[in-house]
Amino acid sequence: MHGRLRAIVCALGLCGVLVAPQAAVGAQEEPALPAVTQARALDPFVAELEERTFNFFWDTANPRNGLVPDRYPTPSVSSIAAVGFGLTAYPIGVERGYISRIAARKRVLTTLRFFESAQNQHGFFYHFVDMNSGARAPGSEVSTVDTSLLLAGVLFCQSFFNADEPQEAEIRRLAETIYRRVDWAWAQPRPPAVALSWTPEEGFSGSDWLGYNEGMLVYLLALGSPSHPIEEDAWTRWTAGYDKHWGAVYDQTYLGFAPLFGHQYSHVWVDFRGIRDAYMREHDLDYFENSRRATYAQRRYAIANPMHWQAYGKNVWGMSASDGPGPIDSGERRGYLKYAARGLAPGGIVDDGTIAPTAAISSLPFAPEIVLPATLEMYRRFGASIYSDYGFRDAFNATYGRGGAEWQPSRLGWVDQDYVGIDQGPILAMIENFRSDLVWRVMRTNPYLQRGLERAGFTGGWLARLD
Repeated sequence: MHGRLRAIVCALGLCGVLVAPQAAVGAQEEPALPAVTQARALDPFVAELEERTFNFFWDTANPRNGLVPDRYPTPSVSSIAAVGFGLTAYPIGVERGYISRIAARKRVLTTLRFFESAQNQHGFFYHFVDMNSGARAPGSEVSTVDTSLLLAGVLFCQSFFNADEPQEAEIRRLAETIYRRVDWAWAQPRPPAVALSWTPEEGFSGSDWLGYNEGMLVYLLALGSPSHPIEEDAWTRWTAGYDKHWGAVYDQTYLGFAPLFGHQYSHVWVDFRGIRDAYMREHDLDYFENSRRATYAQRRYAIANPMHWQAYGKNVWGMSASDGPGPIDSGERRGYLKYAARGLAPGGIVDDGTIAPTAAISSLPFAPEIVLPATLEMYRRFGASIYSDYGFRDAFNATYGRGGAEWQPSRLGWVDQDYVGIDQGPILAMIENFRSDLVWRVMRTNPYLQRGLERAGFTGGWLARLD
């Protein structure tokens, strides 16, 4: 199994993990829900961070086919999920004035033309492909969730490029072709659930997308398909296991998933404020508020710091799926992970002292009152050690390799040298959603997303205003 897929499967509770003891819970703090409805002024540093993060996608994508690297500067294959985030980035660049609409159209057309003819299985794509040829990377799987992340970017471009103009008409046509081609029922070897992956060597994986995690996007796009939709009972199957993940941790009661990316990915494109499915109606909240609570729980955990990691505190926090330092042989009695899905949930904690800036920053719309101070503090304290041309590097660990020595800001234990596409994408999109609602506003007009939400049983909020 590929390392990235294994990390996610572990986060789903399907293999062993490093678990720390869970702290006792108390009365839940309920800060006022922020209104994210008007364009907002932004701290100059965060505005700069948004532009630098955009430049990651603009500069590193292959201009001949639109493929975005999984990571940079380490030479790597392309991640199709990173391409989905790249497709989301280009309209943001237009709105912010980083690039022209003409330049964005050209890049999007290049990308969609490539995927129209790219190798696929029933419309699903391989998770990792060669940056130049687009051929399957050795050992890579056909991934339903990574295809969905790609499709979300495709549909965003379809709705954004709405001008009566030949190139934008072609963008809309290509997006329609790519989305309609996906045969979601093929990916249901154990219906009504959708499988994680497939390979020609082994067939379908033995695991399905069952809540709660980033697989939410898979079901919404599958339910919304105009050509090969899955049955509505798939959403019931998806949510059937929610109660196992519902609980209280660090003064917050919510539907849990340990790494924060699971509370963020679907929210990049879907405005969950005020809309609820049956489970959320029963619990009198929405998924936006749920993600807000997950964000607060991580901060409270860092303040408590039960495992005594260096640098953790009220403004240095955030665990997600990210790179990590890996094992060390220096006499330390601690375990460090490489790429792994770190985080906490009512079911347990996976923590090795590694902070991923994407974890906090991508929660900006949910809890700006704690995310903005954390974003500024990480830059103020660590500066160029963790921040460079394309914004924050993927992760850092202040404890690693120090053998118990006192921590010094000028001597971080480990800092990743890479930027990771699927961590950069949510930073950029969620900063923009906080500033202007751009991605949410555009996607609220997409009929396929509307249909997927309605078939999943979502009601209220902006969906009600469509009637």
